[in-house]
Amino acid sequence: MADQPRYNRRSKNITEGVARSPNRAMYYALGYETDDFAKPMIGVANGHSTITPCNSGLQKLADIVIATLKGAGSNPQVFGTPTISDGMSMGTEGMKYSLISREVIADCIETAVNGQWMDGVAVIGGCDKNMPGGMIALARSNVPGIYIYGGTIKPGNWKGKDLTIVSAFEAVGEFSAGRMSKEDFDGIERNACPSSGSCGGMYTANTMSSSFEALGMALMYSSTMANPDDEKVGSAAESARVLVEAVKRDLKPRDIITRKSIENAVTLIMATGGSTNAVLHYLAIAHAAEVEWSIDDFERVRQRTPVICNLKPSGQFVATDLHQAGGIPQVMKLLLDAGLMHGDCMTITGRTLAQELAAVPSRPHAGPDVIRTLDRALYQQGHLAILKGNLSPEGCVAKITGLKNPVITGPARVFNDEYAAMDAILADQIKAGDVLVMRYLGPKGGPGMPEMLAPTAALIGKGLGESVGLITDGRFSGGTWGMVVGHVAPEAFIGGTIALVEEGDSVTIDAHQLLLQLNVSDQEIARRRANWVPPKPRYTRGVLAKFSALTSSASKGAVTD
Repeated sequence: MADQPRYNRRSKNITEGVARSPNRAMYYALGYETDDFAKPMIGVANGHSTITPCNSGLQKLADIVIATLKGAGSNPQVFGTPTISDGMSMGTEGMKYSLISREVIADCIETAVNGQWMDGVAVIGGCDKNMPGGMIALARSNVPGIYIYGGTIKPGNWKGKDLTIVSAFEAVGEFSAGRMSKEDFDGIERNACPSSGSCGGMYTANTMSSSFEALGMALMYSSTMANPDDEKVGSAAESARVLVEAVKRDLKPRDIITRKSIENAVTLIMATGGSTNAVLHYLAIAHAAEVEWSIDDFERVRQRTPVICNLKPSGQFVATDLHQAGGIPQVMKLLLDAGLMHGDCMTITGRTLAQELAAVPSRPHAGPDVIRTLDRALYQQGHLAILKGNLSPEGCVAKITGLKNPVITGPARVFNDEYAAMDAILADQIKAGDVLVMRYLGPKGGPGMPEMLAPTAALIGKGLGESVGLITDGRFSGGTWGMVVGHVAPEAFIGGTIALVEEGDSVTIDAHQLLLQLNVSDQEIARRRANWVPPKPRYTRGVLAKFSALTSSASKGAVTD
């Protein structure tokens, strides 16, 4: 790469051949001096908001990034991105906007970066869709960029027990089942979220941020720091310095986001027990980066990757525990030494992944059993299985860790919305051996593919997590565990087989055989299909209607472009 900065898209356009251009006039209003036009303009996509604790601690990170960029000889330009709190919108109509916000965030960043002709961009985010939305925009715009994660929340505590946001959802089921006192229910609700930062288990936010270290688009150790801690501010400042150097080198996201680096990211997700949502999001990131990657690639990676991190929701520890145990670099070093990661992949620092991990110990240090060596893996294969069958010929995602036997055949209990299913669970109408079918909740049908944490957590709270199956064309929270299968495709709204299931039909979930099957004859399925009537769209105007009209199948990432 050349030693001199190459601001190919933006500053060079302003300074060369347009010395008297009126484009410059408005920059003077921003405080520019003549010399500033020779400096790179670097965007700061700031996801700060007071909507959610995930994003309420981001402004201090944006402030240090801005100061560091200025100190490094660049001109930072700040703009905002929206966020939707999954935890707050869960179980409401607002949850339909969650996945849509991924696309809105990506569109916002792409629009600002390309519309203002920026030389680079630092994306700062916290809540679940901030990460994939930001990474999709980085891949689309393909100017030097870095992801700066806002950091995890610290665990809550009630009567000596560590808590996360999922504790509050599971408490609903326990309290309604008479297995929890009002005092404990209120205590868990009040103490589950003690600080700013994203939900503390290996849920979607921490899954995606952790994977960005493996992808090469975020600094080492940055994904497991707690938002309230000073080291998070220091990491943000270092991210800004690294970005300025990437702009000088003209090191772009598509130089980093490759098929091999996505495989590294997915390997890390499997090893840490990450969220089902990562399947949807990496399909979308690969699409944005124009990298060949399919839903079947997840199953290929799963079969060769052990789960070596004992993390919530199906394990014991939270992200701050993982950080103390050596963080994501320690996990990656174990995987790299075992030949399970591509060490030659480039990272945003300009060094390869192997170079970044060179000083990391080959074994975790003694302490709590958070990170295990491969010979002591919790599971010999990954936890996100891709099932197929007549109920999901395009594929669906089952989270199979934490289960004694991920196989069930039982009668279908069919619900066309989340609320009726939740009422049935809380009213004890769902029994061991049942298979809940929750449909018309896919990308088009929801629309927006809402998450099902409320019903799945209620099943756990009722003590039915191991004995009741649940399948849906919607999504699950990263905090979900149990006999659950999501992202069923094709979805019900477009006539997928899930739309044809009737109450009492026999349904099989078999993670061993990678099978999701409606045990009804082909002739009967064909008869039902001939009689099926497509539903009318639930929304005909606004962003929900636009998403429903544009979105692809979940098996393609539910992308809108």
